[in-house]
Amino acid sequence: MTTTALHYWLEAAGLTVGATFCLYKFAASVRRDRLLADTPLVKIRSAAQGYVKVFGRAAPAGQAATAAPLSARPCVWWSYDVAEKTRNAKGETTWSSVENASSVEPFLLRDADGECLVGPVNAEITPTTHDVWFGESARPAGLPTPTHVFIGEGGYRYTERLLSVGDQLSVLGELRSNSAIESNESATLALLHEWKQDQKTLLSRFDRNHDGHLDASEWEDARRAAAQESQANNFKSAIVRTSVIGQPTHGEPFIIASMDSKHLVQREKFLGALYFCLGVVCVSLGAWAVKLALGLTKLPI
Repeated sequence: MTTTALHYWLEAAGLTVGATFCLYKFAASVRRDRLLADTPLVKIRSAAQGYVKVFGRAAPAGQAATAAPLSARPCVWWSYDVAEKTRNAKGETTWSSVENASSVEPFLLRDADGECLVGPVNAEITPTTHDVWFGESARPAGLPTPTHVFIGEGGYRYTERLLSVGDQLSVLGELRSNSAIESNESATLALLHEWKQDQKTLLSRFDRNHDGHLDASEWEDARRAAAQESQANNFKSAIVRTSVIGQPTHGEPFIIASMDSKHLVQREKFLGALYFCLGVVCVSLGAWAVKLALGLTKLPI
């Protein structure tokens, strides 16, 4: 076997691996696309627990938005990477990551009917802001500056991805809800603590023998009255429902994307078609490489 024939056989093997990978990704994309298309878009307030697709605007979970670590811009989610430029003995330039992180704090998603928390850990996130810029220190001196990613000057490269306050997002994940109402025991203790802050009123209500302090019997009367009052307050209070969308437990895709449901499904269809086309190209080139290799291989007679 000649060296040229061996080269073609190796190319055919590499293309076969590439074709297998692309066709596997195509099959996975078809399953994923069907799941995304078949999962109905629901309102947050009426969403049942389980795998859901919702659409709304992002808002901070607290009183103020989070500040992005590199640019200090307000956002609800951030991810960044700082890479340092190095040169090897041949003078070739490479970039090595020296610092990177992503936020894990949940944020709110609101639609016209309600809101829920979104925990972004392990989500596939399509950001609304994606900036790359350069500088001379490990941390940038200010906001991103417009530079071409391939010709930026500086020893450090900064990459920052953000979801901003008010961004419209599609979220697909597992909705978990719990309804909570304060226990009567804890409410009773809290009410007794509040009463103890006003000793004059407390004594006027429960100091039956007017000796200036509450004995065991009188304190039991106060505790019983607090239990009755707190129980009445609990019955009147609204039940608080906390809903959180997070990573699914059964392997479904967890997606946070800055687009509506229609465009999200279209994107998945495009990716599936792209993988299919790449797979067909790899198969064609692989067959061509095998044909050339067979033509150059001298088989024994």
